[in-house]
Amino acid sequence: MTLTERLTLLAKGLPISGPGARLFPEDLQERFLTCLPDFARGVLARHNRRLIIEAEGELGRLSLITGLETHPLGEMDLTQTASLPEALAQRDQDRAHKTELRLPRGAVLTRSVSFPARVRSNLPQVIRYELDRLSPFQAKDVVFDFMTHGGAKSADRLSLDLALCRRDLVEGWIKRLAELGSPIDRISWEGAWSGANLLPLEQRPHRRRVRFNLGTASIAASVLLALAIGLTPLWQKNHLAQKLEAELSRVRAQAVAVDELRQELERVRQGSTLVLQRKLDQPPILEMLRDLTDRLPEDTWVQNLEFNEGQVDIRGESGQATALIGTLEQAPGIDGVSFGSPVTQIARTGKERFNIAFRYTGSESGSESE
Repeated sequence: MTLTERLTLLAKGLPISGPGARLFPEDLQERFLTCLPDFARGVLARHNRRLIIEAEGELGRLSLITGLETHPLGEMDLTQTASLPEALAQRDQDRAHKTELRLPRGAVLTRSVSFPARVRSNLPQVIRYELDRLSPFQAKDVVFDFMTHGGAKSADRLSLDLALCRRDLVEGWIKRLAELGSPIDRISWEGAWSGANLLPLEQRPHRRRVRFNLGTASIAASVLLALAIGLTPLWQKNHLAQKLEAELSRVRAQAVAVDELRQELERVRQGSTLVLQRKLDQPPILEMLRDLTDRLPEDTWVQNLEFNEGQVDIRGESGQATALIGTLEQAPGIDGVSFGSPVTQIARTGKERFNIAFRYTGSESGSESE
């Protein structure tokens, strides 16, 4: 595999930088080492020794990572171990190692939170102040870390992932490893995001810079130059892709707004069409009144007429109310003729009081004539 191909593979794994993010976390160090020739990989591996302690209560499994190789070192009891394995002896500054305490997933509480964007500049202090509201613990009882989500700087809210752990679960390890000459540089957990570190800043050890000789400095300069040549086009493409993504998001939002407006207009149109359709579907009332006027006998008059969605109810008096049923049944567009209540005799006038109900669907002949 050529150097260019290796650099391309490395660049594909570069994370998006953000507040608190590490420039070159451990998972990318492995990618970085795979890009180098064997001799350069061996030189840099000596400066990349990490002691990993996977803690379970007061017991921990130890392993030493040198470059791309992992060497198990056995177990350690927090209360009984008097010294670290011989493989960790610090013969000189070139053999120094960093120490990482790795907690089980269940020991760390994680959640997503958001804050006003104006607190971005002093976010750690704000989180520490809000810990009693964001968790069931007081700030003095926990250690925490956070990772902000990518987003526009002009956004009103700042979203982030917050992780916290009870301080009493890690204080014993911090103190004991410092006594053994291997102070903890990082506290992470199973499934942690890249660069996560629960160890408070004031408790992180200050490492002396490793002295580079002329050969090591030349290798480092060559690597940095190769990275610059290989990653600049990729950075430009990534920058262009971000701009296009922002423009696409803006156009997508406009498209969604236009689609919602179109749907609203369609609902209004359908509503108005429904009203017109119902009006057209109603049989002509004037035609029904004219038909009733022509067919009812002269000695009949209507006191009350109700029309509701084609159902007609009429009340009045007639000289022979029972004959009205047959008369109305012969009319086109009228069906279901029946008495709504019994016919009663009016003693004063001798006429009959009636209540007749029927269904009016409209006269086809009358409609054609109009």
